[in-house]
Amino acid sequence: MLAQLSGGGMQQFFEFTVNNWFLFLALVIVLTLLGMNMIRPKLLGFKEVKPAEVVQLINRDDAVILDVRDNSDFEKGHILNAHHIPFGLVEERLHELEKYKASPLVVYCEAGQQSARAGAILQKQGFTSVYKLSGGLSAWKSANFPLSVE
Repeated sequence: MLAQLSGGGMQQFFEFTVNNWFLFLALVIVLTLLGMNMIRPKLLGFKEVKPAEVVQLINRDDAVILDVRDNSDFEKGHILNAHHIPFGLVEERLHELEKYKASPLVVYCEAGQQSARAGAILQKQGFTSVYKLSGGLSAWKSANFPLSVE
């Protein structure tokens, strides 16, 4: 019975796929995107965290915050007590972060692009607990969390 079912079932599946190729293609795309979303943190080597999770990391684990935006953006407002190293200078100023290698380190920029690259650099340099603020400072502001202007 199983052989009979699998033979007929395969024929029906093939016919459905051919007759509804656009639906099948959409299914493949959605499954691929879901799969990529699940394995992306493992590939990057660090976890993306939402603003509320960052607050928990700061309060519970004494996380260090690293802002990799340029100077003018940092001066307009940043997360309280954030260390500031513009993205272009991260590699040459890594020595400033050495004492935080074993600490949770949350990296952020405006929207998430540069912080992802900075997080990858930190991972390669042996930082053991790197996080990226998902959505960057834009997400922080959207969550109505405070900014510091110094």
